[in-house]
Amino acid sequence: MQPKLLKDIFGKTKPIIGMVHFGALPGSPLYDNVAGVDGILKALEHDLFALQDCGIDAVMFGNENDRPYELEVSPATISTMSYCIGRLAPFIRVPFGIDVLWDPIATIAVAKATGAQFAREIFTGIFGGDLGFWNTNCGKALRFKNAIQAQKLILLFNINAEFACSLSNRSIDDVARSVVLSSLPDIVCVSGGITGEEVKISTLQMVKSAIPDTPVFANTGVNLDNVSDILAVADGVVVGTSLKRDGITWNEVDQTRVTKFMEKVNSIRGKEPITT
Repeated sequence: MQPKLLKDIFGKTKPIIGMVHFGALPGSPLYDNVAGVDGILKALEHDLFALQDCGIDAVMFGNENDRPYELEVSPATISTMSYCIGRLAPFIRVPFGIDVLWDPIATIAVAKATGAQFAREIFTGIFGGDLGFWNTNCGKALRFKNAIQAQKLILLFNINAEFACSLSNRSIDDVARSVVLSSLPDIVCVSGGITGEEVKISTLQMVKSAIPDTPVFANTGVNLDNVSDILAVADGVVVGTSLKRDGITWNEVDQTRVTKFMEKVNSIRGKEPITT
């Protein structure tokens, strides 16, 4: 079941999703008024082509530079992301997804507007952290998805929020079982504590053992050195920071890093049987 689902979406087993990070958007404290939206679009185009040309399986557009983050983004964020992705759409050659930090409704809206195949967000749980008190409403988000006829949109549920800790006393394996039973994820993502921080293999193993029939992705901290160990457990990964120049999240994508990373991934996948 899992390999077929992943092959249907990404065309690969053990898929690699590379992040295309937006520059700070209009209204954000770090927005570059001189470069403007054209500057954002130019940087996005560079990263998109760098990832695609070096063999990435899929890409995901995210507003990682909109620090400090919000739980409900502004109309300017939604419209600018949709506009830029629409401009890039003729050049996107791989499956693509959306993540509007940290707003599930906006994420689904932008995904629907741009024709994305998948979307990632914090859809479930209750947290405390840098964003303050962080509550979620998965029922509202999935009903919105249904109301705008986005039923085919694949949802990646990040079950342990970055920049925050859960206010629940449950273990992550209990959380994973509960989310799969009650909240209807297509794929479950497991993160480190912040962007670029490695997910513990033991945590991935706990989640994978708890929900063997649901794909589990490593969501942060994947790099050239640990991808073999991670893909031995996880069904796929989302990778951003380690593919950037000097391994810095805010830099542009480095084609040499992407090439080396994908060469290693393909060597790993080449050793594994493909199940359909």
